[in-house]
Amino acid sequence: MSTAEETAGAEVQPWAEVTPDAARRLLVAAVEAFAERGYHATTTRDIAGRAGMSPAALYIHYKTKEELLHRISRIGHDKAIDILRTAAERDGSAAERLADAVRSFVRWHAAQHTTARVVQYELDALGPEARAEIVALRRRTDAAVRGIIQDGVAAGEFDVPDVPGTTLAVLSLCIDVARWFNVNGPRTPDEVGALYADLVLRMVGAKP
Repeated sequence: MSTAEETAGAEVQPWAEVTPDAARRLLVAAVEAFAERGYHATTTRDIAGRAGMSPAALYIHYKTKEELLHRISRIGHDKAIDILRTAAERDGSAAERLADAVRSFVRWHAAQHTTARVVQYELDALGPEARAEIVALRRRTDAAVRGIIQDGVAAGEFDVPDVPGTTLAVLSLCIDVARWFNVNGPRTPDEVGALYADLVLRMVGAKP
């Protein structure tokens, strides 16, 4: 297993960086509620109830519902950047690094699909300042993948006339896994990751 795959799979204790325990419970409850009902249809009472706490207790840890979404988005995007940069900076050819990046990124979006749906699809619910911060993080994920593709083109490994457009297509393909992945479906996160890595290498015209 590659370092990037290990990074993508290191979710034994999701949200371990959130403390204290009550704040983590509220954040987990918010992820579940936002994924199930959407941000706008979810109330702070819904979140507190899922966490087994009173609505008043929520405000001890988070001033607003948006602050919860912002924290979820920030942690999720930091995780995405970590996965992609780990793959981008590893030793190996551009094809090996791109396959590692896609396999690891897809694996995370499948294994953590509930979280990933909120992280990737609730951006517009954030206020201007928080949204600008997350958009900047998204540019870094784009840069990590674009850099690998550019390396492959420069080395003659890839045939990609439009690097920015292809980067967008690769990221869109990976992110969409969070929308449809079903734990009871026919493929595991590892299997989906392997399939998508192969598809992306074909997309960039990687030499066999």
